[in-house]
Amino acid sequence: MMKLTRFVLSRCPTKSHTRPLSLFSTYSSNAYGSSSSSVLYVDYTIFKGKAALSISPILPTFAKTSSGALIVDKKGAILLKFYPAIGERKYDYEKKQCFALSATELGSLIGLAPAKSCEFFHDPSMKTSNAGQVRKSLSVSPLSEDGYFFTLTVVNSLLKTNERFTVPVTKAEFTVMQTSFSFMLPYIMGWHQLSSQSPGSNLAKHSEVSLSPNLEWNR
Repeated sequence: MMKLTRFVLSRCPTKSHTRPLSLFSTYSSNAYGSSSSSVLYVDYTIFKGKAALSISPILPTFAKTSSGALIVDKKGAILLKFYPAIGERKYDYEKKQCFALSATELGSLIGLAPAKSCEFFHDPSMKTSNAGQVRKSLSVSPLSEDGYFFTLTVVNSLLKTNERFTVPVTKAEFTVMQTSFSFMLPYIMGWHQLSSQSPGSNLAKHSEVSLSPNLEWNR
């Protein structure tokens, strides 16, 4: 089985890229009124014989309340992208399927013990009139030598399609994933912004903000 792992870091993405890259340094420029001097595109991709798995972070976005406080408007995630193989070392990047892992789901993978498994279910249209039309499930099951199978199943009742991607992940590759997840967890939660507060800022005012349940259930 062909196996190749690649980490990509690019400051100047161009049309010559053979596959899409994911934006990391979205930062919070809109919320804080500042902009970064450069844009970084990063991911960690595992290439295997039947499919490729690309992993990239999505940072949260913030919104200002009427009092001027900042709250998380849209939560961050770790995005998994699966690409089907169409030949030896060739993948169809137009037919990718995505699965966004929440902070809690990352916790399940970070704490996953050897020979154990876990499974997540997503409905992109949950709580809308289109609920149930597209169903996604991500299964992480053990394979030999302490590795795991990452299997994404996407069922689309409208298009009457049932897609399945399976990528075997070695112990070393899974260790990279777990370490990356642990590092990024505070960032996708927005907690890293606490360390960037200016001296003398009043963090206690955060308790006065009335949080909406929608921030928890509708993101």
